[in-house]
Order: sequence, then C-alpha cells, then structure tokens
Amino acid sequence: MSHRRRRSPGCAAAPPAARRGVAALLVLLLPLVPLPARIGWSRPAPGGVPSDSGAAAPRRSVSYDTRTMGTYASIVVVTSDSVRTAAVATRAMAEFWRIDSLMSNWTTTSEVARVNRVAARAATPVEPEVARVIDAALTIGRQSEGAFDITVEPLVRAWGFIGGPRHVPSDSAAAAAARLVGSSRLHFDPATRLLRFDRDGMRIDLGGIAKGHAVDVVADSLRAHGVTDALVNLSGNMLAIGRPAGRESWRIGVRDPRDRMPYFARLDLHSGEGISTSAKYEQFVAQNGRTYGHIMDPRIGRPADGLIGVTVIAPTAMIADGWSTSLFVLGPVDGVRTARERADVAAILIQPGRDGVDTAWVESALRDRFVLEPAAQPMFHVVYF
Repeated sequence: MSHRRRRSPGCAAAPPAARRGVAALLVLLLPLVPLPARIGWSRPAPGGVPSDSGAAAPRRSVSYDTRTMGTYASIVVVTSDSVRTAAVATRAMAEFWRIDSLMSNWTTTSEVARVNRVAARAATPVEPEVARVIDAALTIGRQSEGAFDITVEPLVRAWGFIGGPRHVPSDSAAAAAARLVGSSRLHFDPATRLLRFDRDGMRIDLGGIAKGHAVDVVADSLRAHGVTDALVNLSGNMLAIGRPAGRESWRIGVRDPRDRMPYFARLDLHSGEGISTSAKYEQFVAQNGRTYGHIMDPRIGRPADGLIGVTVIAPTAMIADGWSTSLFVLGPVDGVRTARERADVAAILIQPGRDGVDTAWVESALRDRFVLEPAAQPMFHVVYF
C-alpha cells in the first residue's frame, strides 16, 4: 500500500491538496495562540483500550498522505509509537481505495459503472454499501427539492467534466443530456436494493456525496483501532475526531473562492463534525468571458449559478458533502432559507458582488467560531442569518 509519512515538531502539515491549491478547506498551520495545533493519539493500553496513564515518550505529528478518488487524502496523528500509528493509518487509508473501487464513474469495473450499464434494461441489485449511499443521496435530493440529483451524470459528461475534454456543449447536446436527468426516472427500493432506470442512457454519479462517505468510513476505522483524536481530510472533505492537543477544537481555513489569498476565513471544527466546501473554482470551463463550474443544476440542465462557494458543517462528512452541493445549486435566496430551516447543517454561502466585494452569508450558529481574515475584510461583507 502506498502512503507517505512525514513528521513535524508541532503542527499538522497541510495535505498535498492544500499545498497545491486544490483543497477548498485546509488545516491551518499557524494557530491563533502560541500553542501548536496537533492531532493527538492516545497510546493503547494492554488490550487495545486507549490510556494516558504512565510515562509517555514525546509525541510527534505524523502525516499519512495518498492520492485517491481523483484527489489527495491525508490522515495526521500525533504519536509516540509511529510503528503502531503507521499500521492503523495504513488500514484506514485502504478504505479510500476500497470505496473508490465501488463508486468511481471513471472506471468500467466499479459497482456504479456496472449499475449504469444494466439498470436501464432491468432492475438490478446494488452492492449494500453503495445502496446505502444511494439511499442517502436520494433522501437529500428530496429534502433539497431536486437540487441534489445523482442522475445528473449525463449532463456532467456532456460538459466534459467526466471523460473530458471540458467544453461548453451545443444547445442540442445539453438538451439531450438534460432529458436523461431526473430522480423521478430512477426507481430504487432500499429494502431489496433493486435499482432501475426508466430511460436508456441514464447514469448515476455519486461524486457529490461519495467523498464525504469515504471520510466517515476512514474515521470509523481509526476510532475502531484506538484513535481518539484525529482529523481525516479528503480534498477538503473532513471529519474531526476528538480535539488537537491544547485546544478545544480544530482550526480550519476556508479557501477564498476567487483565489485572492489561500483562505479568507477561519472556522473551528468540533469533535464529531464533518465539513465540506463546494465551489466554482474546483473544476470549470471558460468561454466568451464566462466561467462555468462543474456543479450542475439538474432542474435547469446547466451549471449552477448564483453562488461561488458554500461551506457546510454537519454531523457527518457525507451529510456535509451532500448539502454543500445542494445549497450551492439552490443559490443565495433558497440556499439561505434552506440552511436556516435545517437543524443538521450550519452553512456559509458566498454570493458574488460588485467592485470586488462579495457577500458571505454566515449562519448564526457559526458566529462564535467564524473569523474573517484581516486581509479579506475589504473583500467580503459578512451577513449573519
């Protein structure tokens, strides 16, 4: 299994995705107080039960990074037993590859690819884990009034965001793809796990929720093997376990949607919370002075417009992943309304403005842990809702 391990004396190293300017969220290297933010791992006592009793060797930050699911992932732990930590992290990292092998639509061998090949001909049983993710996705789709729709794959492919090259399709090609989109044409029974498409050419894409699910599964693996404090990061889809040494919460930087600075705001992420950002800069195509993002609005058959970034905190990384996409598609008015109505998400929505000043709609529940960077203050107008 391929992974890379790094050690640092006192703070969590940024994952490769953050270093290369890809991740929408990053673990901040510089804490606000002169106390390094570290990820702690309680050394297991005999029998595998974590314990802090007795003398302990100095702990050090160890970062395990890998390329998976078309992006970068990292697990960072602080440990006095790097050999044991390596085994735990390697076992957890394997979950990323396993889930990718099930849910990727970039290969012909995944379970999703198999379903896409056969479900228009007859109802087909879906692998249990994939079925659970489909069920969760369809639930979010109903709750978001169709803003989240896993049948959007033909539209994403028509724009070249799957399969490539990225381009603005002709009106006829876009219309043809849009006719294949719509969850009402997908029939799924969670009890039997049978799935069927109404139309030939329909396909599902779990890209808006699978990364969050993978983060949750990796976090579960870490917990099951004695890790009590950690942060799992898959290209900005994160889940916090416990807390960093010396602090009550994890400090996360939210990337500037316009890339004028590495991050425009800081957020504190508490134990047991997932976080995800959906933004226009992640993948896009430009033509005739306009930029079209990869996040499609399945209701109109075109890239979503109206927001340039959405960050969501939720009880799991999968819920955060699905709802960051949903709110992005819903736009500023319906997105703010929906976020306010939902008790399971707390959101930040960035609406583009004029003269270089954007509006950051920040849910009131985040008021005490959202900090706008000083350099970003002339560029953002913050409104709490």
